[in-house]
Amino acid sequence: MKNYTDFRWLESFLPYRRPFIIATHVLLVTVAYLSAFLLRFEFELPISEWECFLRTLPLLLLIRTVVFARSHLYEGLWRYVGVSDIIEIIKAVTAGSLIFVACVLAFFGHGFARSIFVLEWLLCLALVSGIRFVLRAFRESRLIYQRKHGKRVDRMGQSKMRRAFIIGAGDAGEMLLREINRTLFDTYEIVGFVDDDPRKQGRRIHGVEVVGTIEDLPELCRAKGIDELLIAIPSATQDQRRRIVEWCRNSGVSFKSIPALSDLLKGKATIGELREVRPEDLLGREAVWLNLDHLKKKLEGKRILVTGAGGSIGSELCRQLATLEPDLLVLFERAENSLYFIHLELESLGRRFQVVPVVGDIMDRQKVEEVITEYSPEVIFHTAAYKHVPLMEAHPLEAIRNNVFGTETVALAAKEASVERFVLISTDKAVRPVGVMGMTKRLAECLVLLLNGGPTTFVAVRFGNVLGSDGSVLPIFRWQIAKGGPLTVTDPEAARYFMLISEAAQLVLQAGLMGKGGEIFFLDMGEPIRIIDLAENLVRLSGLEPGRDIQIEIVGLRPGERLHEELVEVREELFPTEHEKVFKVLSSTFGLGGLKAQFEKDFEQLRYLVAKRDREGAVAKLAEMATRY
Repeated sequence: MKNYTDFRWLESFLPYRRPFIIATHVLLVTVAYLSAFLLRFEFELPISEWECFLRTLPLLLLIRTVVFARSHLYEGLWRYVGVSDIIEIIKAVTAGSLIFVACVLAFFGHGFARSIFVLEWLLCLALVSGIRFVLRAFRESRLIYQRKHGKRVDRMGQSKMRRAFIIGAGDAGEMLLREINRTLFDTYEIVGFVDDDPRKQGRRIHGVEVVGTIEDLPELCRAKGIDELLIAIPSATQDQRRRIVEWCRNSGVSFKSIPALSDLLKGKATIGELREVRPEDLLGREAVWLNLDHLKKKLEGKRILVTGAGGSIGSELCRQLATLEPDLLVLFERAENSLYFIHLELESLGRRFQVVPVVGDIMDRQKVEEVITEYSPEVIFHTAAYKHVPLMEAHPLEAIRNNVFGTETVALAAKEASVERFVLISTDKAVRPVGVMGMTKRLAECLVLLLNGGPTTFVAVRFGNVLGSDGSVLPIFRWQIAKGGPLTVTDPEAARYFMLISEAAQLVLQAGLMGKGGEIFFLDMGEPIRIIDLAENLVRLSGLEPGRDIQIEIVGLRPGERLHEELVEVREELFPTEHEKVFKVLSSTFGLGGLKAQFEKDFEQLRYLVAKRDREGAVAKLAEMATRY
């Protein structure tokens, strides 16, 4: 049996939609005009007035049709009619009536009943706007009927719709409710709004009541049987968002959020794109945003090379470079799949600059020199490196070859080609390093500081753990939660500095351009966060309870790890920069006579030990150099 509440069968009429709409308006105008005559003469229309009606009707229809077409009344979707549509209808009907009055007085004299003009204007306005609202009301009532009687059910006959509160009874909350009613009506049943504004308590938005405040959430969720909370406050500050998330966690149900206000304004997301609340919402500090306009002035029209362009930092760096409109962006990467996808992404942006993907290894001196010679980059961002701490402990020779001698290969090629700037990506693990990865990064820093001078400006950028990067702890935690736990934490007191990928990429850009050479830059990342706190927060963000639903297991520090990270060594001096959240470090390592020559000698000894595949000797030499320099 045909379901007449399903209007997809009307699709066969789409080719005739516009003629049908015009014909409908012609009928409405005719009915309004005839009704005006009938009302004026109390439904006893004299023959002379019938003749007057018939003589003037074609003129009215012509005027109305032309004016309505010029006002685009035949183009809108009636089921989405709103206030702006009604304003256009009022303008069009009024304009048509004024033209009609002028024409009637000009061609038919002054014997025409004046009240008919007013009645026809009112009736036409009511019918033309009314039919749109009737259709919209019918559609919305059909959706309400489907929500009440057509709920999705599982095999046991239980409703699969999720009962939810919307947190925030403002504009964003109202928009989210409308979006859910329009597209997600079979997924969510909105039970109420929650908002701290006392003026909104007990009020209703589209029939949904504001039932309480944020602090009432735990009790309200239990009383109403809530399955999910939807946070609709995109303009909330970090402190406000942290407070909201904390009460959501206390409620014991899962929760999601609409995108950030910046993403909504830039068109990167829509109000209905609900996302899981991200762990960085609880980092304890506001995200740091740098002056991209200032950077654009320095990088616009430049030729830029990024090594490790397919990695987490490298790819984000390329995305932000793309917004600064360089002349050429060379993507150097040995992992072909990640290179292919970042190249595809940048090409889809439709920017005017040239994007060149290059498959290559930074250990291949000939390839590196060929690429730099062919494309003549003015700036090189060197992000390629091995970063996984335990793996580098197991494979120290590969870590030294890639992180130290690979950096040497690219840096020397840059200097020989007179590249203007070379920016090394380093890590806080390079400060008083205890593991192979940190030691190799410290030597890479020393190398670029030693090479500084001449035509090329060498700087390094040092930052902590990057949330969401391929090697960070969060993907591991998410995977462990997905399989039911446990989450493995090295030590209850282990703490790290954290930053966002976007922050890291902007810091690299800012520092790389503000440096005068021989400096190391780092970002003020606030207070370090305990890993166990991050693990517990992530479990709660998933709507679970640590220790009850997901266990957290202490496994001990892994090789090459330590409890706390540092950003500055004792022998380094710290200075402010033009940006309050960016600092520079000046090292006196090579300012003292003899250390430069000694470093070069030690460097060649390390190269010899690695070439001999002397693992123990190379690691011992690496540790000695990292401690000395």
